[in-house]
Amino acid sequence: MEPLYISASPTSPEIDFRFDQDTLSIKGESYPENAAAFYGPVIARVQAYLDACDDASITVNVSLAYFNSSSTKMLFSFFDALNKAAMDGNQVRLNWYHDEDDDTILEFGQELQDDFGALDFHDHPVSN
Repeated sequence: MEPLYISASPTSPEIDFRFDQDTLSIKGESYPENAAAFYGPVIARVQAYLDACDDASITVNVSLAYFNSSSTKMLFSFFDALNKAAMDGNQVRLNWYHDEDDDTILEFGQELQDDFGALDFHDHPVSN
């Protein structure tokens, strides 16, 4: 499957999905005017990739400095798809990067860990 790369914009994150390397990365800030329009095609590509995975070892790197509520809903759909892939026998490691002083992003990561227990969650506080 061809990689998916979308450059960061002032309101949307960088998407760097290297499907051939089983590495999916999201980095930046996420508050696009229409989160469903931005994330819908991204999640569709991820779902197609996951549907073809069989006993894969997938690494997901997420480093979001900020995201709004509509992005949160779409991110939950993304993590739900990854969690289902993990329950289907794939190994999915989620590296959650956040500013060590940002309690909001930390707490969202903790919520992900609670809600999507099949993911191998790793918290990575980053100092300024």
